[in-house]
Amino acid sequence: MRTLLDTARSASYRDGEIVIVMQSGRKLRIPVAENPRLAKGTPEQLNHIELSPFGIHWPDLDEDLSFRGIAEGDYGQLDLKRSK
Repeated sequence: MRTLLDTARSASYRDGEIVIVMQSGRKLRIPVAENPRLAKGTPEQLNHIELSPFGIHWPDLDEDLSFRGIAEGDYGQLDLKRSK
């Protein structure tokens, strides 16, 4: 099992992406269009972000993503209609 040693310092929405700045200075980027729940959010909802030691949460959109998943390119729920 791999352990995430870096922690998040901040997260914000800008220019179609969620940008997470880690303590190390590394930036993780989530293209909002890649996640069906986030894609439906307003800028205000997308900027209402809660950080935890393990991930990121959008209470207004009922969405949670882990830092490990984000770092591996997993941006959440797969839209089954799009994938067919």
